[in-house]
Amino acid sequence: MGRENISPMLHLRQKVCVRWFLHRYLAFELSPSHVWNGPIFYPETMTDVLVVGAGFAGMVAARELLRRGYRVVVLEARDRVGGRVLGGQVGGLRVDFGGTWRGPHQTALDALAAEFGVGRIPQYATGRRVLEIGGQRKTYRGLVPPVGLRAAWQTGKAIAQLNQMARKLPQEAPWQAPVAATWDAQTVADWQAGVSSEAARRLFDVATRAILCAEPQEVSLLYFLAYIRAAGSLESLAEVKNGAQQDRLEGGMHGLAQKLGESLGESLVLSSPVQSIVQETDSVTVHAESGRWQARRVIVAVPPLLAAEIAFSPPLPDRRRQLQVSMPMGSVIKCFAAYAKPFWRAQGLSGEAISDSAVVSPVFDLSPPDGSLGILVGFIDGAMARMWSAKTLEERRAEFVRCMVRFFGPEAAHPLDYADHDWTKEPWSRGCYEGYMPPQVMTRYGAALREPVGLIHWAGTETATVWTGYVEGAIRSGQRAAQEVAVTLG
Repeated sequence: MGRENISPMLHLRQKVCVRWFLHRYLAFELSPSHVWNGPIFYPETMTDVLVVGAGFAGMVAARELLRRGYRVVVLEARDRVGGRVLGGQVGGLRVDFGGTWRGPHQTALDALAAEFGVGRIPQYATGRRVLEIGGQRKTYRGLVPPVGLRAAWQTGKAIAQLNQMARKLPQEAPWQAPVAATWDAQTVADWQAGVSSEAARRLFDVATRAILCAEPQEVSLLYFLAYIRAAGSLESLAEVKNGAQQDRLEGGMHGLAQKLGESLGESLVLSSPVQSIVQETDSVTVHAESGRWQARRVIVAVPPLLAAEIAFSPPLPDRRRQLQVSMPMGSVIKCFAAYAKPFWRAQGLSGEAISDSAVVSPVFDLSPPDGSLGILVGFIDGAMARMWSAKTLEERRAEFVRCMVRFFGPEAAHPLDYADHDWTKEPWSRGCYEGYMPPQVMTRYGAALREPVGLIHWAGTETATVWTGYVEGAIRSGQRAAQEVAVTLG
């Protein structure tokens, strides 16, 4: 799955492997001792820039540099492109198991999609939303949930306060804010404790898990505020209309990733995990499963936690090493069910649901525009994802169905199909949506996020200052890293 249309991308790796095999065979036949002393590497393994990772960040960086005339090779550990964007199927319909949506002001993603002729599908949001909080199920329209006047006022006040706090942070360097140390010493849960309404606190718990796939007590308040700052507001992160979930892409986000990968041609080498990166005076040697590669510069475009598994010589500065081991990945299982029709729409429901107690929350309607099939997508996130990762597919399906019946009634009891993807079990992601920062990580190590180390540059959505954690952020980070490299190479 997710391997369609990628065979042209394998040419470079196949070419190197065939030549390696011929040389090894000839060396074995011609050597008097019949001893092979290791692979011989050919001139095409020397390049200007080597990119580690073929997610959006790495592929965009590579494409920008190729357009400027540089020789580029992209090494990807998986047998596919896209990174944390992945295609799948449910009910015979193509869906995104990974990143899915785009929102307004995500101009880099919009430009890339337009370049490849990929249109948008508005996220269905017509009708009432389902809210389940404190054991009670309610439905509502608009932005204000039906939690009572006091709780609604407290929620609105808290949102405004978070947005105001976020605006105080320097977008490029939030750790430099005068209040950074104070906020970085707190968790999101610590801050939420100051909200007097229990219902409002429950709503913030749900929002934190949905946005970061982590528990409020695990995340630094400073990091959360920087995340809000990067998106513009908390509403931009949470909402459908005028928010991050406003549209999907025709053919899916992974379809766009595939088109981007195809545009790289022979520069892309799949199934090639990088084991070590060795810096010398004016070049870098990268040891990967596909062989040894030399480049004038390297862009590492993988999550910090995965970068920590690469052996660097000489060792990275302590601040960078500490950063990489201090940014755990979020935990999420993305679940889908297909029904004969989007039956909830006849009830006047939008298909959106959130709950402070259900295993699956939030939920959205991902049905095709013609309504020929009903598709619900739901998320198991945070600590709940870590627990349910140990369950079987059948157990998760049964629990998903139970949750949908709670939200949408007995018609949800018998889906035609079910599928899910557990991102905590992805060896080359270790989770989703992004690596987040616990307390006292940003102020101690945040400055190392984008700071080059000799000939090594860094990309990935974690390094973005606009739409951190999103495909938009990944694209912008790739553009920034490519510009850095182009300036240094001249």
